[in-house]
Amino acid sequence: MERTTCCVVGGGPAGMVFGLLLARAGVAVTVLEKHGDFLRDFRGDTVHPSTLALLDDLGLAERFARLEQRRVTRVQLPLGTDGALITVSDISALPGPYNYVAMVPQWDLLDLLADEARKEPSFSLRMNTEATSLLVERGRVTGVRYRMSDGRSGELRATLTVACDGRTSLVRSRPELGLRQFTCPMDAWWFRLPRHDSDPHGLVGGVGNRFLTAMIDRGEYWQCAALIAKGSNAERRAAGLEQFMADFSAAVPWLGNRAHALRSWDEVKMLDVRLDRLRRWHRPGLLCIGDAAHAMSPVFGIGINLAVEDAVAAARHLVEPLRKGVVGLRDVRAIQRRRWPTTALTQALQRFAHARVIAPVLAGRPPFGNTRRAQRMSNLLTTSPWLKRVPAYFIGYGALRERPPAESVR
Repeated sequence: MERTTCCVVGGGPAGMVFGLLLARAGVAVTVLEKHGDFLRDFRGDTVHPSTLALLDDLGLAERFARLEQRRVTRVQLPLGTDGALITVSDISALPGPYNYVAMVPQWDLLDLLADEARKEPSFSLRMNTEATSLLVERGRVTGVRYRMSDGRSGELRATLTVACDGRTSLVRSRPELGLRQFTCPMDAWWFRLPRHDSDPHGLVGGVGNRFLTAMIDRGEYWQCAALIAKGSNAERRAAGLEQFMADFSAAVPWLGNRAHALRSWDEVKMLDVRLDRLRRWHRPGLLCIGDAAHAMSPVFGIGINLAVEDAVAAARHLVEPLRKGVVGLRDVRAIQRRRWPTTALTQALQRFAHARVIAPVLAGRPPFGNTRRAQRMSNLLTTSPWLKRVPAYFIGYGALRERPPAESVR
């Protein structure tokens, strides 16, 4: 029988941060990751100021700075006259040194965290190992059953099991956790286009024929997301790639003829956008954090930020109970009480953006109900520079900042 103090299911940002913080505090922790590496295309690659500050607290800032990265300080949307780009968020206006969003391939960040965690004798990372079900005894979760890529299987017992395996988590279907889903008006297409030095910088948005685009400056290329109406993927693909790219070029005219760089639909990945959260993030012996507890919309691009903050808060609250080997329902319930208000507020703002901006545009209507309201919003942002700091702080730090356990700081 295999045993650990804390079993972490999922080696994404939340799982790796949580595992590192616990291991540095002397807690035996095992992270199970079903893939053989961290290489995924079109994952969230944003590292926000709150996570940059955390890496600094952990003594990893210099190593992180050596990773290949692009720094984004502005969010621009076509809210001006004739679609002119307006800066709606200026992260550089926040206090330094971390007043930017670092665009880093997520696998580089996860490799950095894994390498650092492996230095701790109480840490174990098991790749190619998928948790397939929970072990439950007398109403309490006592670990997981797992299966490895070579077909071998086994059981891992744990004082606490923490689900960090995202929106497809094995625990999300459990009826006692009560998954609550919200209407989501869009899906997303992800693809890449070449970038020129004369292009705008930062995060740039555009409005097309019943779609919205967000383009992330990655230096040599644009990481592009086109938001399309929910369930319209097959219909729009049937209309042809050439038609879509013509519409895309019309929405982002400064892109020129680079839209023809896409050669087939195989280069366009579809993301089923969801917005939901569990009513309960816990049961005896089990805690859910990150996307396993609350799947976020790509609006504001802060899903990873929230997941990491969940991990930091959970580590700070659970270090002592895990050291003692006794984690009660009160301990895991405290994490949800701490993080639920931030999650609910963020999702409420995303739902507002869905209803007032995204859904109207995808239906061929102006945002905010009419063009005049949209113009008033544009004028307000242009004439009130201080207003740009509010979304900048929210994007950078979220509604509530979390601090790591003192034992984990280097």
